[in-house]
Amino acid sequence: MRTVRVCCDTGCLANGSAEVAAEFEKYIGSAEFNVEYSVKKTGCNGFCEKGPLVTILPEGIAYYKVKVADVKEIVEKTIKHGELVERLLSLGKDGKPVVTQSENPFYAPQVKIALRNVGVISLGSIDEYIATGGYEALKKAVNMTSDEIITEIEKSGIRGRGGAGFPTGRKWRTAAGYDNYPKYVACNGDEGDPGAFMDRSILEGDPHSVIEGLAICAISIGAEEGFLYIRDEYDSAVATVKQAILDAEAHGFLGDNICGSGKKLKLQVVRGGGAFVCGESTALMQSIEGKVGEPRAKYIRSVQRGLWDKPTVLNNVETLACIPYIMQHGGEEFAKIGTDSSKGTKVFALVGKVKRTGLVEVPMGITLRELIYDVGGGIQGDRPFKAVQTGGPSGGCIPETMLDLPVDFDTLKSHGAMMGSGGMIVMDDRSCMVEVARYYVNFLAGESCGKCTPCREGLKQMLAILTDICEGRGKEEDLFILEELCEMMQDASLCALGKSAPNPVMTTLQYFRDEYEAHIKEHRCPAGVCKNLTSFKIDVEACRGCTACAKACPTDAITSEVKKPHVINPDKCIRCGSCREACKFDAVKTEGRA
Repeated sequence: MRTVRVCCDTGCLANGSAEVAAEFEKYIGSAEFNVEYSVKKTGCNGFCEKGPLVTILPEGIAYYKVKVADVKEIVEKTIKHGELVERLLSLGKDGKPVVTQSENPFYAPQVKIALRNVGVISLGSIDEYIATGGYEALKKAVNMTSDEIITEIEKSGIRGRGGAGFPTGRKWRTAAGYDNYPKYVACNGDEGDPGAFMDRSILEGDPHSVIEGLAICAISIGAEEGFLYIRDEYDSAVATVKQAILDAEAHGFLGDNICGSGKKLKLQVVRGGGAFVCGESTALMQSIEGKVGEPRAKYIRSVQRGLWDKPTVLNNVETLACIPYIMQHGGEEFAKIGTDSSKGTKVFALVGKVKRTGLVEVPMGITLRELIYDVGGGIQGDRPFKAVQTGGPSGGCIPETMLDLPVDFDTLKSHGAMMGSGGMIVMDDRSCMVEVARYYVNFLAGESCGKCTPCREGLKQMLAILTDICEGRGKEEDLFILEELCEMMQDASLCALGKSAPNPVMTTLQYFRDEYEAHIKEHRCPAGVCKNLTSFKIDVEACRGCTACAKACPTDAITSEVKKPHVINPDKCIRCGSCREACKFDAVKTEGRA
């Protein structure tokens, strides 16, 4: 089938992809062009910063940043006459245009399992999902015993993609071993990490893979009721999944007679409670029950006493999306990918100061350097790399000296970071690591449920100390107090939010202690971010008199004359850094403040 695929995920929609798709439908269906093509609206293609993305099939021609005004030319040149519109192609490593996604250095290293259908099939289409082999794994599973299903999952070695990395097969087998009915299954789609959009993209672009994975899990443990807990802000995902459940019921994949087997499963969507802590397993279950989303102590596991004190298996969206693939291709095939202890692939939201941002799925064990420089294309403006923060707001910051670390559950954890759900924020030399730690602690302090004192008060005290350091009131003893607070929170907090919250502070203290000391001892922010500790000055030797900095200054604090060195008036300067960002010659320098 000759097809025009248009990415209509949230990011591309914001850039007008719906209008682009409508324009294609207008021209392709017109008497003027008279070409037989179908226009397909898909989920996320991954290369978000280059959206809207358009792919012409069967040739696989990939166009980026397509505007409504480009559509007529694409139809005339490419669809009718097979000619390329070169300005809409992406560039390869050699700087020359590449035609297909497989040639694009952003896509080339990727291996897609969880995202295998996202960006390929029409949004939420059960017919297209079935055409790709969807629900074949479920048909297989209904004729297998619980032990046979779980053994296949155990062979795969898959570990939970939500952050903890607990072996999925072990979780399922434990729940299956209890005879306390009813049992429940649940999907954690409460994606609250800043900068993360992995789960949303799967729920919107390929909801049936998650539903099928959840159904296979339910059959394996003997559950007949399940819940998809989706972040409240994800209106599109909620609507898409609700419709997908109805479609699956209509096709006999859910309901009272799954695939004619007599097995039952009822699924329903629950909107998230609007709190970051509701992503924690026990808090999530409290929220599903209609209670305040607060965690409980883990001495009783959810697989034994979860929802309504009954055995419950909770898996992340990405984990469940991999299950049908494992059942179809076999656990051993999945286990061929990745490392000894971290099997398969992992989806990351690669964002920050990296040239190519977006959604990526790569084999476990890929190094940070490969991920940032090969997939991500390196640092924007070719500036020096400083750190990458992995694992969401509770993740750690990894320095340049560790860029060759393999990305897997155990390696990252051993260096003070964690895999988390897959957020990966890249920072350059203009990122202040003290401010980064303060930012994440501020976020976590606002999201702490307040149930336990170590987390509630520990975060409050850490935030106060970090704020003092960033604003020039820091003292040398503050660093020792921060370390003591971190240790206390790790040991005494009730849930994973409090136990992991110190990670940004501990890793920045460990790897970037000199920046803390510069703030405290020299009253200087080396990155030029903290306003109370920064002043800007133009290097007259480096200044080319281009006036770019003056045009960017919001307070007219820069005296400029073309082709002559500019001068910053310190009395008018608000230290926003706009001049430094605008300067192409690195002539704007930072200094400490008295």
